[in-house]
Amino acid sequence: MALNGSAAGSPATRPGAMPAISGQTRLLVVAPHPDDETIATGMLIQQVRAAGGEVGILLLTSGDNNPWPQRWLERRVWIGAADRQRWGRRRHGEVLQALQCLGLPIEALQFLGWPDMGVTDVLLHSGEAAVATLAGAIDRFRPTLVALPALGDRHPDHGSAHVIVRLALARQAKPPQQLTYLVHGQAPASGVIEISGTPEQAGSKHAALAAHRSQMALSGARMRRLAARPERYVADAVPSEATPVLPWKPPAWMEPWLRLSVVSAAGTLSWRWREAPLKRHSDGTCQLTLPVAAGPRFVRLASSLPALWIFDHWGWCEL
Repeated sequence: MALNGSAAGSPATRPGAMPAISGQTRLLVVAPHPDDETIATGMLIQQVRAAGGEVGILLLTSGDNNPWPQRWLERRVWIGAADRQRWGRRRHGEVLQALQCLGLPIEALQFLGWPDMGVTDVLLHSGEAAVATLAGAIDRFRPTLVALPALGDRHPDHGSAHVIVRLALARQAKPPQQLTYLVHGQAPASGVIEISGTPEQAGSKHAALAAHRSQMALSGARMRRLAARPERYVADAVPSEATPVLPWKPPAWMEPWLRLSVVSAAGTLSWRWREAPLKRHSDGTCQLTLPVAAGPRFVRLASSLPALWIFDHWGWCEL
């Protein structure tokens, strides 16, 4: 395993370092959609397997809500519920083929069947049940290492997946080590671990990516570019300083359409922006005036205005 960047070193003495990989490693990869497991962690999966460790894949959705490739490949404009279900089954079959290319048996896959582009709704409206489901899946595999999407990933399913996993792990007395990965967005400038593999591992990752044929049809060049990057992780990332100050300064004209949501082990709180418990500062920043709470706490700013862009403009932050 080749490591580069500021996080390289001994995990016993260097916070944020790459965890040691051995025959005792049990890696659980949390993937919001089919193909995330390959793009983000294809090298890591193979290196854990090469060391004699075990790997499990926890797939949250079937990726069925991706209409443009389906329209293209099936030569249809209208996509109904039955069409989406068929597309989801196709993508499920593709991820099984991809896992075989990465050296994993089909039994390595746990599938939750949550709605594609709906993980945020699952979190905000069924948060306790969602966290319990994740906690149960984690307990069944008993990982020593969890790879999960970064909180700053701009795809809404990815950012919300991070929140659910973190809340599930917070229930454990001794949670496993964590590696966060970013697929959509800008990686941090420091504290990043890079993994590069052998030519054979790169070839297997390329074959796994090719197994996702439905996604390669329209986005092949973009996906190959994403998969060709060194895999980059942040280990056990926590906020450097607890602060209730929000990172966003939304324009005043958008305020009627903005909603602020806070999620923690205690549940979910949500307000219209103008009704939220905020202290507004002269520099345009806002501070949440909430009692201090134990455990991780996450806040999301979202707009109800219709948009063609699927990615979050503001997304999540951790308080």
